[in-house]
Amino acid sequence: MKTKLINNKEYIFDPVRRKYVVLTPEEWLRQQVLKHFVEILKFPISLISVEKLIKVGELRKRYDILVFKNDKPWLLVECKAESIKLDKQVLKQTESYVSSLQVNYFCLSNGHEIRCYDMLANVWKDNFPSYE
Repeated sequence: MKTKLINNKEYIFDPVRRKYVVLTPEEWLRQQVLKHFVEILKFPISLISVEKLIKVGELRKRYDILVFKNDKPWLLVECKAESIKLDKQVLKQTESYVSSLQVNYFCLSNGHEIRCYDMLANVWKDNFPSYE
């Protein structure tokens, strides 16, 4: 992970957005997830989208990570800082994104836990799905 200081703030390089972004606890987790997707699970980096605006009802929201498969949204990941519990509020936020994106999977993580929901099987899992 490449980091640098700019005006006494730490930044981390995001390979998906191809730029340095402010290093927050949430951003650190997002970069760890991206690294895992690309290096371990072999997700194509070109099919990953980070921090893009979507419309949820009348509101404009920003998702953390969205992975595409067969030209369609496939996996949504909501990243939270380690201090944030994966509770009903986080689930509700993520479900609102899911309703707009129509993904097969959505995952929540705070670095301590990974909770993934398989929309087709209606089951929770403790790991990310395989891209194959």
